[in-house]
Amino acid sequence: MGNRLRLRFSKTGRAKYISHLDLMATMRRALLRAGIKLEYSGGFNPHPYMSIALPLPVGCSGMCELVDIGTEHDLLPDGLAEIINPAMPEGIEILEVYPPMRKFSGIAWVEISGTLYYDNPPEQIVQKLTRRFSEENIVVSKKTKSGISLINIAQFIKDVCYNDETPVTMSAKLSARDPSISHINLMSALDGKYAQLAPDYSAFTRVEVYDADMRPFR
Repeated sequence: MGNRLRLRFSKTGRAKYISHLDLMATMRRALLRAGIKLEYSGGFNPHPYMSIALPLPVGCSGMCELVDIGTEHDLLPDGLAEIINPAMPEGIEILEVYPPMRKFSGIAWVEISGTLYYDNPPEQIVQKLTRRFSEENIVVSKKTKSGISLINIAQFIKDVCYNDETPVTMSAKLSARDPSISHINLMSALDGKYAQLAPDYSAFTRVEVYDADMRPFR
């Protein structure tokens, strides 16, 4: 009987374009190359015990990603990152390995940081963005298990702040569950009469995850 380990990792550069399913396969192959024997389920279709906390949207970088794995043998976390990283593809790096102390369901908030690029930025863009994301009603279309639904995301956004330079950078803490809000939902709020606020290009990174008490989740 093995043990459970939690790997905190970053996903940057070209790796941010790897989909969730491809990331799972990439992680599995890298762990096997590193000599980590994964624990498999039983039955006719065995699969390795591996669970990622919050799948990243394709194109978004991450500095606080978490994956739980089960191993065939007891392994000490110390030094495992140095063993695994040489087997990882460019853009994926194990930052920390430790035994999981609580379930992923304890993640309540995520913090994102983004850069908004404008070919011709509107005047007072930061003030206008601040007003938009301070409104009581920010209704967007969101994909759910039952299809596309309209949802007011205003109550699921907190601590939005910006710089006052070009390009514009913003950071925000967003609900991680029920519902999960991402930068995609933020950017979709910049349409219709707010279309002038929509950037020509944007790049986002998930920088931290928190529990309900706003403590970094590990």
